[in-house]
Order: sequence, then C-alpha cells, then structure tokens
Amino acid sequence: MSINKEKYQEIITELDGKATLVAVSKTKPPGDIQALYDLGHRDFGENYVQELTQKYEQLPKAINWHFIGHLQSNKVKYIAPFIHLIHGVESPGLLKEVNKQALKNNRVIDCLLQVYIAKEETKFGLDEKELEMLINTDLNELKNIRIAGLMGIASFSDNMELVRNEFNFLKSLFAKYARPSTINYELSTLSMGMSADYKIALEEGSNMVRIGSLLFGERNYNV
Repeated sequence: MSINKEKYQEIITELDGKATLVAVSKTKPPGDIQALYDLGHRDFGENYVQELTQKYEQLPKAINWHFIGHLQSNKVKYIAPFIHLIHGVESPGLLKEVNKQALKNNRVIDCLLQVYIAKEETKFGLDEKELEMLINTDLNELKNIRIAGLMGIASFSDNMELVRNEFNFLKSLFAKYARPSTINYELSTLSMGMSADYKIALEEGSNMVRIGSLLFGERNYNV
C-alpha cells in the first residue's frame, strides 16, 4: 500500500466540503484504491477503459467511478453500465453515443463538456465556438445524458499567472452558460485543477479537483 494518508486528510480539510476530490487512481493497484476507500473516499478517476472495467469488478460497488481520459466512442459501451461521470466529452458524436449506451442500460449518464483552455496542442477539448454550438443544439432527443458541467486542463507550466488566466476563462464560460436546469442540462460542476495547480483552481471557482500523485505517488506506466 502506498497512499499518503496525511496528504489526503490535508486536502480533504482544505476542500472543506466545497469541492469534490476525484482521486486519480490510473495505473495504481486495487489495493491502493481499497485503502483510500477504507478511509471513506468514494470518488476515483481512471483514463483507460480496460483498466477501469477490471477495477470495477474487483472493488466495492459503492465507488463513484469517473472517466477522466480521452474516451473513444467504441469504448463507451463497456463503462455505460456503471460510470458515475464522464469528464471529457468533446464532440456531439460522443455525446450521442453516450446517450445511446445509457439508454441500453436504462440509465442517465452525467457528462462534463471538456473545453480546450491550454496553450498546448496535445490537450483535447472544445474551443469556445464549438462549445457554444454544442450547448445551443437541440438536446431534447438526448434524454439519457445530462450535461452536468464543464472541465478543463490548464497548461503544464510554471507560469501560475497563465494557469490562473486559463482557469478564469473556463469559469467565465461556466457562468455564461448557466441557465435553469432541464432533464438533460444542469450546469453544476466546474472541474479544473490537478495536483500541481488545484489550489489556484479552487481560488478561481473549481468545485471538483482531480488529484493523483499527491495521494498515490508518481504513476507507474509499466503496469
């Protein structure tokens, strides 16, 4: 077991119930997840479908599983029966596929729209115009999804002012598209901030942070 209990308690105290902590457990063994679960934690994030489905089978069913990576449409069916929240929806096609698979499982699946806010070409997400088009399309036929909020990943940079500006931009979009909730639209989650920048994200209005290395140590990509 290699979880940092002291850091976990420190972060939980810091969040003070104002933001959800998604413990990023990708590449980590089930035993580490179970150890954090035994401390009372329930929200865990994975970014590989096969790894996620294996862990789902091995671990308590009370876990809220978050898919935080780049999700391919042909993989949605494998996580649709149990996924709690999909963080990275970045196209109308993916949203429709999630709706299709959710319908097959008689579920409504919550989704976050991923917005491209970083100054890096490797990041995924909708640009401002694409976000506007997607939000303003007719969503009435998609009765088995709920757009629950926005998600963004800031630039990997030591320039914290740049990072803050990117978070602030996402917060402004979140405020812009806030509107009365409907059956499939309830903009309540602003997911931004990871181990290196979550403190700034919280200052800029994040109510969901994704933290891995501070809790579990550095990832092992050889598993």
